[in-house]
Parts: sequence; C-alpha cells; structure tokens
Amino acid sequence: MKKYAYIRVSSKDQNIARQVTAMQNIGILENDMYIDKQSGKDFHREQYQMLIKRLQSGDELYIKSIDRLGRDYDEIQEQWRYLTKKININIIVLDFPLLDTRNRVNGITGKFIADLVLQILSYVAQVERENTKQRQAEGIRIAKEKGIRLGRPPMPIPKEFEEIYRLWKENKISKRKGALMLHTNHNTFSNWIKKYEKSIENNGSSCN
Repeated sequence: MKKYAYIRVSSKDQNIARQVTAMQNIGILENDMYIDKQSGKDFHREQYQMLIKRLQSGDELYIKSIDRLGRDYDEIQEQWRYLTKKININIIVLDFPLLDTRNRVNGITGKFIADLVLQILSYVAQVERENTKQRQAEGIRIAKEKGIRLGRPPMPIPKEFEEIYRLWKENKISKRKGALMLHTNHNTFSNWIKKYEKSIENNGSSCN
C-alpha cells in the first residue's frame, strides 16, 4: 500500500506550498505528489492522468477538497467511482472527514458512507442549479416586462459605414467584403444596413 497526493490549483492560487506541507505531514513523499495547475477554463490534467497509471488496489489517495476530482459533481462522482471501485483505492478528503473510505462505522464501510454523501451533495448541487435557472428565467421575464434590454448592446455604426454602404449599394462589393472592410461579421454588417436604411426612410438622415 502506497500513499499518494493529488493537488490541483488555479493560476491565481498561492497555496501550493501549504498543500504540499500538509501532504508531507501525512507522510507522503514528494515523488508521490502530483500537481496540476489550472489556467482559466483549461482543465487538462496531465499529472492526474499520470497518477491514475500508478495507482494500484489498496493504495491511498489524499486530496485537500472534493472539487480536486472534477469541475462538477457529475465528474466528481465519475472519478470517485472509477478510483474506488475499478482501481479499488481508498480516498481521503482532508477538509471533509466523512469522505474517508478507510473508515468503518457500526459495520458500515467508509466507501458506502462516502458514496452516500457524494450522492447527497450531487443532489443538492442539482437542486441549486435548477433554482438558479428558475431565478434567472424569472429575472429575464420581469426585465422584459419592464422594457429593459438584455444582452450585449448593439455595436454602433462606424463613420466609415456610409462609404462602404454606398459601394455595396452600387454592387461594387459584396456584404461579406463590406463586413471585412469594417472589421466586423456578416450579420452585424447586415444589421447596420437595415438600421441605416430605416433611418433614411424615417427621417432622411444617417444613424450613428
């Protein structure tokens, strides 16, 4: 049986040394610690994959918190099941003593208790996601009723547009070419044309 540690930190996290020290105090050797640095939305876990290849049945894996195993509870549960059931290792979560698969309480194994806790946490997280979506939908509905514009504001028509519009109107350039000349996309250029022509139709003036 060997002890391993997995540490995952964000690019802004300054607690690597603290986590390493905590693992050393448990008796984990530096060569048995695997550290991944997460940058923004990048979740490529090279060290984690290397760790999995070393793990054998009966080994112990220490992590600081449960979120080190995944981005959400679905992924966490998937990794948890793979590690504890397929590889058959024990997992010890330092900041959540209930998630220690080595424990046995009144004949109930730690793996059973940990699985149950994870399912409860996953359920709570799912309920919270649904509540958040419901609150967002309600907020959007109220905002629309009040006439509040949602989303990104439309890009203003640049002063160079009129000349590009004239070239397009005279069939000298395509919409796609016009969009490129104004450093925008085809849809935005088309919307500018509609807005500009509507402005001319309404009051005979350009619209910026």
